[in-house]
Amino acid sequence: MQDSGTTAVGTPPRPPGSRSGRRPSTLRLLGPAFVAAIAYVDPGNVAANVSAGAQLGYLLVWVIVVANAMAVLVQYLSAKLGLVTGRSLPEVLAERMGRRARLAYWGQAELVAAATDLAEIIGGAIALHLLFGLPLLLGGAVTGVISMLVLTVQQRRGQRTFETVITSMLAILAVGFCLGLVVAPPSLAGTVGGLVPRFEGTSSVLIAASMLGATVMPHAIYLHSSLARDRHGSGHSPAGLRRLLVATRWDVALALLLAGTVNLAMLLLAASTLAGRTGVDSIEGAHAAIEDTLGPVVGIAFAVALLVSGLASTSVGSYAGAEIMQGLLKVRVPLLTRRLVTLVPALVLLATDLSPTWLLVLSQVVLSFGIPFALVPLVRVTSDRALMGEHRNGTATRVVAWGVALAIVALNVALLALTLSGVG
Repeated sequence: MQDSGTTAVGTPPRPPGSRSGRRPSTLRLLGPAFVAAIAYVDPGNVAANVSAGAQLGYLLVWVIVVANAMAVLVQYLSAKLGLVTGRSLPEVLAERMGRRARLAYWGQAELVAAATDLAEIIGGAIALHLLFGLPLLLGGAVTGVISMLVLTVQQRRGQRTFETVITSMLAILAVGFCLGLVVAPPSLAGTVGGLVPRFEGTSSVLIAASMLGATVMPHAIYLHSSLARDRHGSGHSPAGLRRLLVATRWDVALALLLAGTVNLAMLLLAASTLAGRTGVDSIEGAHAAIEDTLGPVVGIAFAVALLVSGLASTSVGSYAGAEIMQGLLKVRVPLLTRRLVTLVPALVLLATDLSPTWLLVLSQVVLSFGIPFALVPLVRVTSDRALMGEHRNGTATRVVAWGVALAIVALNVALLALTLSGVG
């Protein structure tokens, strides 16, 4: 993508979005992180957070807070990579790998993308079933078709318009998921108590891993570097780049503050209205209980938010998958073609007798195991002086980033060990 333009031969590019050389306001530089943030409030988050609140009450509040803090750092590093180098994370990794390594790495990234798409299509299908009584298979197909229409916005109208559409959807789902807390405020003591890190058996570790996989999303790590680069271009002056990095910090912080608030609202709503009740181990059961307890308005708002979440996140997920393939394999598949191909596995699973909510939670566990494959290389390349120059990660950032990576790996190892030993 080219920069904003030049005023004359030898004149440096104007700052992105400027007119007549004027610098755009910080507000006009925001946007890429809000697209990436959709990945943090997808239907997988709904399944994981509602399951956590319904089954364990306020026990895992701390997981959402810690995971969101991790996500702020991770998404900033990804955006910084795109701005400083003018390349996406998949492109940078492709330059450092041989052909076999690139193919293997692409294979695991595609598995993660498939798990992501599964969650998003199933979430949209469940929402359409709740709102209109559509069969799940038909609802999944409708979700896929609508997501194609959303993707055409990006192709025909450009990234800025796509950002506006996705950010509007983010606002709608935020209202829908948070409305219930106005009617049924959570316990302050329970919420504060839930900030203390702890587990209670294998089930709590499984749900925590799914919450982590739903919050620190691998495909969002890959995608954000592309979003930042494509929005702001490359080849900036040192002062212009520093200004963009400051704006990006605000972009990431605000976007993920909103996403974190929505995730916390889901868990708190489930903990305050569903804990101890039977039949709430699925999204459908949870929706019925919420509607019965808080009224039809809250129930409809919840279902609408779930639908918007599925539609927005599956569009962003398809965008991410296309960028991953392009960066690693130098193969560009049209977005709409890719959307059609990746829709098939989700529809096949919807046609089985497997529990949709169980599939959603399982998909988030798969994502949790995929995080280190995106996060570890990201920390390494953003700490490389030869690649990042003066903008490489400082000592404190490196320590925290490696701590985040180790914590995620440790949680996944604990999950595997507890599950195999049958503890819990």
